[in-house]
Amino acid sequence: MLSDPDRYAHAPIVGRPRLEWPEGKRLAVWIATNHEYYELESPIRPYRKPWARVTRDVQAYSNRDYGNRVGIWRLLELMDEYDITGSISWSAALGDHHPETTAPWLERGWDFFSHGIYNTRYAFGMSEDEERELIADSFATIKRLTGQDPSGYLSPALTYTERTFDLLAEAGVKYVCDLFHDDQPFPVKVRAGRLISIPYTLELNDVYAYNVFLYPPEHYGQMIKDQFDTLYEEGNGGVLGIAIHPYLVNQPHRQKAFEDVIAYMRGFDDVWWTRGVDIADWYYDRYFDEVQQAVGA
Repeated sequence: MLSDPDRYAHAPIVGRPRLEWPEGKRLAVWIATNHEYYELESPIRPYRKPWARVTRDVQAYSNRDYGNRVGIWRLLELMDEYDITGSISWSAALGDHHPETTAPWLERGWDFFSHGIYNTRYAFGMSEDEERELIADSFATIKRLTGQDPSGYLSPALTYTERTFDLLAEAGVKYVCDLFHDDQPFPVKVRAGRLISIPYTLELNDVYAYNVFLYPPEHYGQMIKDQFDTLYEEGNGGVLGIAIHPYLVNQPHRQKAFEDVIAYMRGFDDVWWTRGVDIADWYYDRYFDEVQQAVGA
């Protein structure tokens, strides 16, 4: 029996090498918006069904589709207004099904990282070769449609397996978002190569806030502000990841609360507004080897 996942060293934050962000910024903030494609009916695997109700759940499907029809565009206007460039957690099939949702973000320099192919096709129960093919297919599609080599990975619907991190390191991925164990980037143990986790957070994920805990928009907004305030005050190389889904956070009745959060955080000068790939590159260049040696990873 395993007592822990054995994917990262136990290293309390108080005893690690100190992290500093560019120009001495106190905090790194990255927006990770999930641009997803859901199938009305997808191949059924025994470990998890894509919809909570019947297979052809038009109600749930159309709710997700709101993000690609409306929410993405409302979010784009907000990011333009506050001059923010972040990262897109991308279901690669979206680029083929709705190519118009891709170009505006590419033009603005957003970082596309892989969120699988469809958000209704899960890695649970896959063989190693099947999962390797899933990763390779999603990467090839991102490269074909954006010209980018995806630097990060978030498993579709958070369905990573015991071998996912090894396969990602094998594929040359720089960072993963499926671990929620820290406020800083941190080395991930893999059988070959290098890999780090970047804080992505479930605590501030709008799916949990709105669909699980049923919080009102003002409560969700205050959560993000409180998280920001604490990490900013600590100023010790923390990362504030804001994981959102345009079909949720950019609904008209939730938009104002989210805009208030963005306006509040943009009022601080010494914050590094950045992308996942930039956090990873900064960490690898300056801290990966030092931290790995210090914690015995």
